[in-house]
Amino acid sequence: MNIIDFIIGVTLMNAMPHYVLGVWKRRILSAFGFGNMQNMLYGLLNFAISIGLYLYQYGLGHLLSNGIYLGAATMLIIYFVTSKVLFKVFNKNPNL
Repeated sequence: MNIIDFIIGVTLMNAMPHYVLGVWKRRILSAFGFGNMQNMLYGLLNFAISIGLYLYQYGLGHLLSNGIYLGAATMLIIYFVTSKVLFKVFNKNPNL
């Protein structure tokens, strides 16, 4: 393992809480400041950095054979696609 592997993992895992809290309209400090949209964009940026570094370091062929990274990235992408709908369905607070 080297520093790039560490950054790949950190940015992949950091993408989820920022995106989730942005969708849930909760405040958390990101590199872009406070706010829902800032956190969602920061989450997407973290994911883009992670996947970009992974592809740079190992290539597409290795991505498709690495079950741990592929599984984590797949769950993150599924949440990116479905999170707003799930929030509307399960949100009990009409003020959000």
